[in-house]
Amino acid sequence: MSDEDAMTDTATHHTTRDGDGKPATLSDDRHYVNRRGAELLKHHRSARGQRQRQVEERLRDASQSRLVLAKFTKHRLATASLILLIALYAVALCADFVAPYDKLQRFENAQYTAPTRVHLMDQHGNWHLPFIYETRNQLDPATFKYKQMVPDDAKRYPIKLFVKTPPYKLAGFIPLEHRLFGTKGHPVFLLGSDNLGRDLFSRLIHASRVSLLIGLGGVFLSFVLGVVLGGISGYFGGWVDSVIQRLIDFIISIPLIPLWMALSAAIPQGWSGIQTYFAITLILSLVGWTGLARVVRGKVMSLREEDYVTAARISSAGHLSIIRRHLLPGVTSFLVVHITLAIPGMILGETTLSFLGLGISAPDVSWGTLLQQAQDVTVVANYPWLLAPAAFLVFAVVLFNFVGDGLRDAADPYSR
Repeated sequence: MSDEDAMTDTATHHTTRDGDGKPATLSDDRHYVNRRGAELLKHHRSARGQRQRQVEERLRDASQSRLVLAKFTKHRLATASLILLIALYAVALCADFVAPYDKLQRFENAQYTAPTRVHLMDQHGNWHLPFIYETRNQLDPATFKYKQMVPDDAKRYPIKLFVKTPPYKLAGFIPLEHRLFGTKGHPVFLLGSDNLGRDLFSRLIHASRVSLLIGLGGVFLSFVLGVVLGGISGYFGGWVDSVIQRLIDFIISIPLIPLWMALSAAIPQGWSGIQTYFAITLILSLVGWTGLARVVRGKVMSLREEDYVTAARISSAGHLSIIRRHLLPGVTSFLVVHITLAIPGMILGETTLSFLGLGISAPDVSWGTLLQQAQDVTVVANYPWLLAPAAFLVFAVVLFNFVGDGLRDAADPYSR
């Protein structure tokens, strides 16, 4: 017998010893593995089923808000969007600390500087912590565009965390002397600079505070008016419904853009840009509740004839109690979607008006005012980083839409 035949015969008749010391063939080992795998799988399924039963028992007597929260957390995309949205608002609230420079700080010879490249390896192939090179702007006589030139003897400037800066106040009342990151001796432009040599990233972070926060008051006021007046109109009907609906018809007939222009001209000239737009936002919130009120009215009218509403009336429940406890929960999914769409709608409205010169004005900044420089096609073609505020705007609106989808599915009483 050759060596190969001997090895084949050994592999074929390979034996092991079982618990009694008796020889066990390879097929017996395979059966043991399959049996053990089946036992482990059965144990895993049993443990998983037990955990699911425990969760069902905990949620059986849970409140409506807890059920909505439990279902919302299962929507992974909506949960991740909510986390990113909270982080975006946290950055906006701490803009003075996150932004490396002030929104009005200018740097000489830094007009239309391209985004700074962050390096980890120097020109000799050595690794370092994140740093930037000293760059110089040089005008190309052929294209009349500024180009960043890195000299051969360029100095390295490391990017450090919690850099000491001149004293400032976070949110207007917290004294600080450090910023999140920065460099010493040479500016770092993560998103480039504008026509006056100001850091676009810092201005964008400061602008997010205005664009993300200024519309919340108006959205809240229009939401309350729409829900209250729409609920009253749909529940009571009769002459109350007629009065509210004729008021809605009158408000809807007012053209929106001329109203914006008239309010912009009527507000005192001494007010700042933020005060002016905040006043316009509050006034328009008083006329922006009509669409929500009509939808709430229609849904309440369809729900007021249900058996559980009739039972509540027979049990001598008050009108406001019936509206609040029995009718409005039936339109919760729509109300949630309305809020998540109204806030980005207000953000888009501010951006549009500021872009047209009717909203926030200098020295205050918003995403709309930053996009004013992108009106010229030539400027955009030569300096595309000026469109960065549009990317932030799209990102914020998409996050709101994802969160709205998750809340709608979680609050819908008819979804499974």
